[in-house]
Amino acid sequence: MSHDELNQDQDQQESSEEMTEQDSNQSSNQTEDAQGEASTEVSEEIAELSEKNQELSDRVLRLQAEVQNLQRRNTKNREELQRFRSMDLAKDIIPSIDNLERAMQIEVDTEAGENLKKGLEMVLNSLLQGLEKNHVTVIDPKGENFDPNYHEAYTTLPAQEGQESGQVAEVFEKGYKLHDRVLRSAKVVVVQ
Repeated sequence: MSHDELNQDQDQQESSEEMTEQDSNQSSNQTEDAQGEASTEVSEEIAELSEKNQELSDRVLRLQAEVQNLQRRNTKNREELQRFRSMDLAKDIIPSIDNLERAMQIEVDTEAGENLKKGLEMVLNSLLQGLEKNHVTVIDPKGENFDPNYHEAYTTLPAQEGQESGQVAEVFEKGYKLHDRVLRSAKVVVVQ
């Protein structure tokens, strides 16, 4: 082989090595690019999943708080129902008590009338005790200051000696309340 052929052969080998090296570099760059793209996609997917996880955690916390609020409200409603369970019954009994009190004011002059009156008094006392056991109290404000939360003014009277303005002078009809809830306001005459 001649010197020129040898040089040519060497040039071809060098050229071939350079091409192989370029192919290898290109292949390496493509692999790095593919890995970079995959890494970016994984990072984005992790960020999305992390955001969804945070949203779900917040939602769970809100739902837990809502359940606790519902439980508290339910407990409060049950307590209110228990506390005021006798309200309707008391409202139905109050007119009967009024009638018995009116009957007690009737004057009798016979022994039979007195016995009947004693029987009515016993019934009246039993009803009042039953209401009291169920936390129903009488509002009988004679001599107290007028309170529109508990009293209903029928009329007014001019103040006389010893009376103050705004004071209850007379009670037409007693009022009743269950705990702090007014079942019926007392109907009164107020000093002006």
